[in-house]
Amino acid sequence: MRRASPALPPPAGSRLMTFFGVFRYSRRALTLVWQTSRTLTLGLAICTLIAGVLPAVAAWIGQLIVDAVVAAMAHHRETGAALTFENTWPVMRYVLAEAGVIAAIALAQRGLSAQQSLLRALLGQKVNVMILEKASTLSLTQFEDSEFYDKLTRARREASTRPLGLVNKTFSLLQNAISLASFGVLLVQFSPWAILILVIGALPVFVSEAKFSGDAFRLFRWRSPQTRMQIYLETVLAREDSIKEVKLFGLEPLLLERYRKIFDTLYGEDRRLTIRRESWGFLLGLLGTLAFYGAYAWVVVETISGALTLGEMTMYLMVFKQGQAALSASLTSISGMYEDNLYLSNLYEYLEQPVAPEGGTLTQGAHPGDGIRFENVGFTYPGAERSALRDISLHVAPGQSLALVGANGSGKTTLIKLLTRLYEPSSGRILLDGSDLREWDVATLRRRIGVIFQDFVRYQLKVGENLGAGDVEAFADEARWQEAAERGLADEFIRDMPGGYHTQLGRWFKGGQELSGGQWQKIALARAYMRESADIVVLDEPTAAMDAAAEAAVYADFREHRRDKMTILISHRFSTVRAADQIVVIDGGEVIERGDHDSLMAQNGLYARLFRLQAEGYR
Repeated sequence: MRRASPALPPPAGSRLMTFFGVFRYSRRALTLVWQTSRTLTLGLAICTLIAGVLPAVAAWIGQLIVDAVVAAMAHHRETGAALTFENTWPVMRYVLAEAGVIAAIALAQRGLSAQQSLLRALLGQKVNVMILEKASTLSLTQFEDSEFYDKLTRARREASTRPLGLVNKTFSLLQNAISLASFGVLLVQFSPWAILILVIGALPVFVSEAKFSGDAFRLFRWRSPQTRMQIYLETVLAREDSIKEVKLFGLEPLLLERYRKIFDTLYGEDRRLTIRRESWGFLLGLLGTLAFYGAYAWVVVETISGALTLGEMTMYLMVFKQGQAALSASLTSISGMYEDNLYLSNLYEYLEQPVAPEGGTLTQGAHPGDGIRFENVGFTYPGAERSALRDISLHVAPGQSLALVGANGSGKTTLIKLLTRLYEPSSGRILLDGSDLREWDVATLRRRIGVIFQDFVRYQLKVGENLGAGDVEAFADEARWQEAAERGLADEFIRDMPGGYHTQLGRWFKGGQELSGGQWQKIALARAYMRESADIVVLDEPTAAMDAAAEAAVYADFREHRRDKMTILISHRFSTVRAADQIVVIDGGEVIERGDHDSLMAQNGLYARLFRLQAEGYR
């Protein structure tokens, strides 16, 4: 067998293009900050300009002070005149000028800090809203894709702080660039070689930081699944809806040990990277220190030889030190901008995730009153080898009820998700009133559907808001809350609660009341009844947690109010299924039996066997 050749490292030019190519997000981040607050962005720019120019002015004034002091001392020794305001004023005016410059620098720095703090809050909110708005356009299939969920996790963890960090570093770079330009004007009078010494001293640290920033980012992306597992374990060990089972089964030590192992793995990687980063940073930083003290010695020698005055020596030493700090800060800013751009790629990779157009504009079908038709519908989950549904054909007319029967995992709930357009069929089509669901306006379609899923959401909101979630147009309508609650058999226990329909539910917030499983199911059923305009009613195990009397009352009300509605019922209780106009038995994603109760019992197939098996338990 021929052995593969080892991969060669990319050429230097390619690596350089990759490095600078990362900065493509800088412009977008600046635009984002500008859109967040133009006033604060302009304020940052002004304070940056002031903070960049004034340090060189302070160094120049410092030279004037020293030279003025030396001149005054020489004059005093020559004349022996007493010190007066007149002969000290030439020095004092420079001192006052420097004090004013230092105060202005402090004010600019405070302005930068204040505006960055305000922008951080505004920008964090804006980016989080962008992430959530994008999430609202995504399909259920995308949320169920683990790789895509990693993208979402990475975007939420870092992207709300990175844009402002990038902008702050950009302004810091501008500030230091302005300072360097003003320092350069002073240094070039001493020697152009002095500028070269500054650059040579700072470059090694910059290269090191850029290299390790890239390593840190690649490590961050690689371990997203482990980080997500760690967050999940935290949730399981600290949430009221899971902790009772965790305690009962004694899972705390096992899950906590797994949590520790993940941390130890991540910490070990961070530790190795940190040690390498700081070690190289120290060693390469010594070059900068040597460059500074080489320049220091040069200036001292020039002063001793008489080429420089004492004031010029003071100024050049200050300019060398501050110039080196400004150049080092500039290169660190570029390195930080590189790192921020890498992390911003997570945000924009998520925001630019393609979304399948929901399309459709119909608000009325081609054949009103035709009902729901499944025509040879098939569906396969992304990445799955086996189809979840195959060749499903059904028809439910207005006023009719359809019951879906089958083992767990047979495809019943998947079929409902296709009907509600949470999924799109892989093959075949679904019609409503003679028109393909894909041609319908999604909002119009979903307003026609009232549904209670088996895994309904228990919102940590007020009771009434839990009901109002079923119809956002009547979200705060208390009269509608009560009507829906009465139909869902929830009104009686709601009235006994401390705040009635305004009682906080769940344990996440102070004063929250927890409900039993059956009470939560009545809340969910009432939520489905909030949607009065719905002519398609879907109930997925709607009474699984209710007692027998409540279940009987629910179905009695259901039969009374169904009129011209299309009803789809999923249940494992054959006492409720038998009343449906049409019963469909699904097994392995395929329809294997259909008919009413009597005809299916006469067929003596799977339905009849399951019915007799369940009935035997009641004898």
